[in-house]
Amino acid sequence: MSECPHVPDLPRPGPRPLTDTCPECLAAGSHPVQLRMCLECGHVGCCDSSAYGHATRHFEETGHPVMRSLEPGEGWRWCYVDLLIV
Repeated sequence: MSECPHVPDLPRPGPRPLTDTCPECLAAGSHPVQLRMCLECGHVGCCDSSAYGHATRHFEETGHPVMRSLEPGEGWRWCYVDLLIV
């Protein structure tokens, strides 16, 4: 994994997930695929393989750069700005 300049600026300790699934998918009646959590605020969104890609939309709307996978057994993080696994 690589470092990016956004990782040191993340809140410590990190946020807890605000929900246990993608609320935007629930509201739209869609099924979320592969949940992601924003490491700035704890927003939970679906990945780009879902119908709507709410995790990416959250980044586009807020500018919060780093998210992590919420899938069991996965611990990787992604920086949308630097396009790196961090």
